[in-house]
Formats: sequence, structure tokens, C-alpha cells
Amino acid sequence: MAIRTQTHPVPCATTVARLSSHRDRLVTQVMKSIESDHIWYRALSAEDRSWVGLVAQASIDAFIGWCKDKSSSAASSQEIFAVAPAELTRTVSLHQTLLLVKSGVEVIEAEAEVLSAPGKAQELHDAVLRYSREFAFATAEVYARAAELRGSWDARLEALVVDSLIRGDVGASVRSRLAALGWSSTGQALAVVAGIDAPLGEGRVREVRSALRATARDWLAGFQSDRVLILLSGLDEFEPTVLAVLGALGGGPVVVGPKVASLDDLPRSIRAANAGLDSLAAWPAAPRPVLADDLLPERLLLGDPEASATLLDRAYRPLVEAGKDVALTLGAYLELGRSLEGAARVLFVHPNTVRYRLGKVSEICGWDPSDPREAYVLQHALALGRLAGANRQPVDGAS
Repeated sequence: MAIRTQTHPVPCATTVARLSSHRDRLVTQVMKSIESDHIWYRALSAEDRSWVGLVAQASIDAFIGWCKDKSSSAASSQEIFAVAPAELTRTVSLHQTLLLVKSGVEVIEAEAEVLSAPGKAQELHDAVLRYSREFAFATAEVYARAAELRGSWDARLEALVVDSLIRGDVGASVRSRLAALGWSSTGQALAVVAGIDAPLGEGRVREVRSALRATARDWLAGFQSDRVLILLSGLDEFEPTVLAVLGALGGGPVVVGPKVASLDDLPRSIRAANAGLDSLAAWPAAPRPVLADDLLPERLLLGDPEASATLLDRAYRPLVEAGKDVALTLGAYLELGRSLEGAARVLFVHPNTVRYRLGKVSEICGWDPSDPREAYVLQHALALGRLAGANRQPVDGAS
């Protein structure tokens, strides 16, 4: 079977010869038009403007070649972009590139009478419109391929950065890679970990990323075999983003790590969130999402040193420093099944005194002894502190 070569109508030989002889003037006029009509072009760096100029020259040459050869295709004009670095597709958007094409078309149309053979201006007009249409499709393909390659590279870079942060590496190389991914925040950050039964499909991954793009400024997402790790920064309130992404994560457990002051502390939030997810089975009634710091007793049972340090620093030490009566009263109240009267009898004080001291506990450390769950947290804090005191040394992880 013979292969048919697709052809297109081309201007006559005289018109093509005139186009060739006016090539330099066309390039000059196109560049003048671009500079006068497009503010964004004038804002480019000198280097990027020079690359755009080379692309403009190459496009004029490609059009002349297309007019000479009726079997050539504008799709081959993808080679035009080979004269400039791939990074130009980041600096100059597809929309802006099409505006450049439009400027070239307008210049050629304005010069049609001079550029074409006598009586053949319409022929040149038709040719430039046909070529510009095909060129626009070819340009869109160039940008689509660049975006696909960039997306694959960004995904690999993102996975590398997430892995580094999990290991606690926040060195210069990680910061450089974060900057390449567009991360610009220097303020508060936190980690969110979601448990999954099986790796998320492409559709669910897109949903997660879409929810993050819509609600977060700086974020990273790492997709592992049994969990999804999301890192957030640049937000005054993190809760809207966490809630927005819940649906896309499916119905599994979600643990939110503590807020940290900066990127340097983000590995601590990651460790807390991961430890919370690992220990979550011990609290079947846990809400979704649940804070990692609401899982301190469960994390402690798994041997998490940071849970030990947090309970000592935020509960035990402040209570002891407030005076021995507060810690003593809390211990009696918890050991007697959260009974005001029982604690009062053991301590030889009025129940109102017990009530007052327990109120001081809430003020000092934020956990309310009258709440069953929070009393459970405080009971572990007291036991941990007593062990540390008995051993005359901090429990692992405490400072």
C-alpha cells in the first residue's frame, strides 16, 4: 500500500521568494511588535528576552520553510523551541506564547501586499492563518510535554524531600529542593498522617492534591504503602485544609501532628503524627481526625520518647512546680476513682478544697481531671513523673 503524504496549499514561488528576501525585516518588525504590545515581555530578564527573540526568528524561518514545501508540517515546528532552554516554558506561559504567534501573524498580514506576488495577497493571508493554527496546536503539545516531564520530576523530588524530612534532615540540600518545589514559608508547620489499607489509585491521589492546592499555600504529600504523609505550612489556621482533604483520604484514621514554629522542627511533628497513627488502635473511640498530642498515653505505651518528654514538660513538672498540694490532690482524686469526697477524706480537707485544686490543674496544664479521657492522660503523666523521680533521672526523651 502506498503511503500518501498529506500536503497543504502553499503560496506561489514569487511570494515565497519575497518572504525569504524580507526575512530579516520581518523578524525585526515582529520583535518590535512584541515589545510594544506585551508588558510581560518587557518584564522578562535580558536573557529570557533574548531566548524569545531566537524563538521568534526560528518561527519566521519555519513559516518560510513551510511555504516552500507543501509536504512539511507545522507540527515539526516543535523544533523551534529547541533553540531555547526547556526552562523557558516556566517563564513564558502557553497563553503568552500564543500571543507571540498572534503578533507574528499580524505583522505578516500587515505586510501582505509587499510580501506577496501581485494579486496574491489573499493567498498569503490564507497560508499564514493555516500555519498559525497548526503552529498553535504544536505549541500546546510542547507545553503539555514539558508539563508532564516537570510533573514527573516534581513528584520524584517531592518524594525525596518527604523522605529526608521523615529522617530529620532539614539541611541546605533539602531547603534547596523545597524552594525548587515552590515552598516559601518560614513560619508554623505541621504534619498530617492518614492510614490506608492499600496504595491510593491515581484518581484518589489527584483528589488529595486538588484539595491541598485549593486550601493550602505550601504543602507536600508523600504516598506510602500503608499511609499518606502531608506536610503543611504558610497557614494561620490548618484545620480547614485538614478537613478539606479528609474525604479524599478515604475512611481510614487521620492523625494531626503538633504545630511547630518552623521547618527546622517539622520532623518532630512528623514523628509525633506517625507515632500517633501506630498507637491509635489502643483508643478505638478516637475522633477523626485526632491530634497526636491527644494520643500521648497510647504513644507512651509504645515507647515513644517524645510522648514521655511532652507529658513531663506539659503536665507533671508544671503541676509539681505549682506546689505539692496540687499534684498530691490530683493523685488522690485519680487513685480513688475520681471521687471528690474520697480525695477530701484522705487529704483531710473539704471537698470544695479538692474541687478548687483540681480547677488549678486545668489552669496549669490544660487537661481537665473531671473529664475521663483527660484524667487518663494525667494519670499517665503522674506515673511517668513518679518513675522519673524514683530513678532520679529523666525518662527517655525527657529533658
